[in-house]
Amino acid sequence: MTPTPQLSLGLLLTAAAGFADVVSFIELSGHFTSFMSGNTTQLGDALALGNWAVVGLTATLVMLFFLGSVAGSLVAIKAGPRWGSGAVTALVLAAFVITLALAALGVPAAQVILILAAGAGAQNAILPSTGSVRLGTTFVTGTLFAAGQDLARALARQAPPWRWAQHVLVWASLLLGGMLGGLGYAALGLWALLVPVAVYTGFLIAFLVRRPGKVIG
Repeated sequence: MTPTPQLSLGLLLTAAAGFADVVSFIELSGHFTSFMSGNTTQLGDALALGNWAVVGLTATLVMLFFLGSVAGSLVAIKAGPRWGSGAVTALVLAAFVITLALAALGVPAAQVILILAAGAGAQNAILPSTGSVRLGTTFVTGTLFAAGQDLARALARQAPPWRWAQHVLVWASLLLGGMLGGLGYAALGLWALLVPVAVYTGFLIAFLVRRPGKVIG
């Protein structure tokens, strides 16, 4: 089982990712900044139909997510256990700040929001693996499979009886974040992204001021 404090942190990060992904989904007219399975499926369909505008958009999102995952993982490795999580959080936060700054300067939101795909890729490197649940991720397809797999193991008495529920909580946090993102976009438009900015800022401060040797997540 994943300890409750670490799980709570991971759930909050996942909710922030869900919030941002729904805002991005609306701005990009049905494309994602963190769900690459969906973008890849749309890329395949667009290639088959010769819809080159969608090909360019989805391929760019996939590439940026991949590059963000490389950058986030490399930053985590280079910064080490003490500073890695904070450094990656700063990288994710920078993607949001740059996005909003460019939007404020008049760059079309549908263009600048692509930057968030790189931030989403990097976010998956914020928290180290702890216990059986992947924490703070921006996608939950594997999490749902893990929930079903752990439930099957629990029924066969090969796993703790309620470990599968932790995976379901991760899925639910993305759902809740997405719902709040939709409500936030309806009220504030692109500026609803200030909500996840506040969450990542809080995490960055916590990572920077934690005691040496104490690992969050």
